[in-house]
Amino acid sequence: MADPRIKTLKIKTGVVKRLTKEKLMYIQETEQQREKVQKLKEAGIDESTFKKQEEVLRESQMMIPDTQRRLKAAFEDLKSVVADCEELKEEPDYLNAQKFLAEAEKEIN
Repeated sequence: MADPRIKTLKIKTGVVKRLTKEKLMYIQETEQQREKVQKLKEAGIDESTFKKQEEVLRESQMMIPDTQRRLKAAFEDLKSVVADCEELKEEPDYLNAQKFLAEAEKEIN
């Protein structure tokens, strides 16, 4: 029977992977929205449309710190699980977890 810690590793790795992608997506979305707002401003679009797009931009900007906080918590959680599973270091899921820890660490700092 498979070690139950492997399942935990898979789940926690998936959370870190998803949150890392989510943070990058929000950063990209914020940049795109910022460009869109700038273009609308230059085009002299009506005030209500402009304000709505600014609101969308602010919402995207607010999601980045929230995702960062959740990513940091998930990162620490996965890091402790990996530390507790040292004897599984030959398992592909363990190696995968270490890979995503390294990727997430770049996004946290």
